[in-house]
Amino acid sequence: MRKKTKLITMLLVVMMATTLLITACGNNNNASTNTDAGKASPNANANTGENGATDSATKEPAELTLAFPIFGAMPKDMNLIQEEVNKITKAKINATVKLMPISFGNWNQQTNLMMSSNEKLDLMLVLGTYNTQVAKGQLLPIDDLIEKYGAGIKSAVGEDYLKVPKVEGKTYGVPTVREFARNFGFTMRKDIAEKHNIDVSAIKTLDDVEAVLKVIKEKEPNMTPIAPGGANSTFMQTYAPYDGLGDAYGVLPNYDNDLKIVNNIETPEYAAFMKKFRSWYTSGYVLKDAATNQTSSVDLVKAGKLFGYLTPMKPGFEGQESRAAGHEMVSAELIEPVATTFTITGIMWGVPHHATNPDRSMMLLDLLYTDKDLVNLLIWGIEGKHYVKVADNVIDFPEGVDGSTSGYYMGLGWMWGNQFLSYVFNGDDPEIWTKMAEFNKNAKKSKALGFSFNADPVKTEITAVANVVNQYQKGIETGTLDPDKALPDYISKMKSAGVDKIIAEKQKQLDAWAQANK
Repeated sequence: MRKKTKLITMLLVVMMATTLLITACGNNNNASTNTDAGKASPNANANTGENGATDSATKEPAELTLAFPIFGAMPKDMNLIQEEVNKITKAKINATVKLMPISFGNWNQQTNLMMSSNEKLDLMLVLGTYNTQVAKGQLLPIDDLIEKYGAGIKSAVGEDYLKVPKVEGKTYGVPTVREFARNFGFTMRKDIAEKHNIDVSAIKTLDDVEAVLKVIKEKEPNMTPIAPGGANSTFMQTYAPYDGLGDAYGVLPNYDNDLKIVNNIETPEYAAFMKKFRSWYTSGYVLKDAATNQTSSVDLVKAGKLFGYLTPMKPGFEGQESRAAGHEMVSAELIEPVATTFTITGIMWGVPHHATNPDRSMMLLDLLYTDKDLVNLLIWGIEGKHYVKVADNVIDFPEGVDGSTSGYYMGLGWMWGNQFLSYVFNGDDPEIWTKMAEFNKNAKKSKALGFSFNADPVKTEITAVANVVNQYQKGIETGTLDPDKALPDYISKMKSAGVDKIIAEKQKQLDAWAQANK
């Protein structure tokens, strides 16, 4: 699951620097709101939908191609997984499935080519490109299909969150069931905090963080006190008190601001943050090469070089970071959990515009949100070969097998439909999915939740602004550059590049969205 945290951070960084507008229970048949996200209907079956679809829909066999990205080497047992998948799908929806894993580095190029050439593709992950793909006409509207075959999807996702991806009243994708919100905080080594009597529970603000950094600087001279929470990221990307509305070229402060968009870098709050980060840098609290660093925060902690970092968080985050860093980590929450359009739509499943059998595509998609055996097969592999059960819902590697030797271990649980149906890996909190559901239920919702910006009218300005961001953002937002000198230049060049036109267009669209959703 850590791969997903890195991925989300990477996607957010990409959003800030490119033209892209974007860039992890029980059974209850009556679940209809976000409070029950992740629950699967006990009667959910792709052969019979709410509107009376019958077995006649699956009378003829179908062949489906399902594409998804992978972030490392091709698992050597992928063909075995496909064989086991087809045992389930043949029995449930009379369909055979060709799994098509594609290297993430080639993902956008290859899937775009497949759709432009009408190469067979029936279901695909939509990874941070939802609005772009909708604008290009690459995805089918699926509202009718969900009504007909997606009872399990509606129950698992919840109606509130299922509304978020709507574009002009139509749904083109289904978010995977995972964390639907993010909170932000300061994560640090527990042993060092205890050594210096640091009360983690008392850390509530950046000023509180600063007091801790001062202690670490004085008492741990060989350890850097803080870094942004990811390689190639900035403090404002790992501590975001605003809804970036997709690209952060115009934001909603405090996730509200009466839906009035502002240019973040012109606000007094941004200037104050930059002065603070600069003071941290000049005081020696910040990683010296923070603007160019390519080493992950956990690797720096693991090497004994770093005390802590600002970071987006979620339930189970401390345990994941502790295992990755080789030290027990603890966190102080600085910004409460908030759900935004991007936290929902960043990872979705969609039916390509040229799918050969959209009905069967939706049946397969519904299985990904309801069938525990299928979900765990795709996440963990084959029981006895790739994992063994050590408790009712807890698994581990078989004896003599680990992540590097397993024939199927990708760490992509966040991808496969309803992650809340997944087994919990030994060492993770056995109650993680219950806690995640509560996290989603109780998260604050951005006032612009459900709004998606169409950047096409200002795509020229987006490109120009992205170039300016690439020039200034990392230096200013890591404290490396003096904001008294660099920030006025940054603001001036952003205006020359057309940021005000982008904000005006975004405000126009937001106003129209708000009017339509009264």
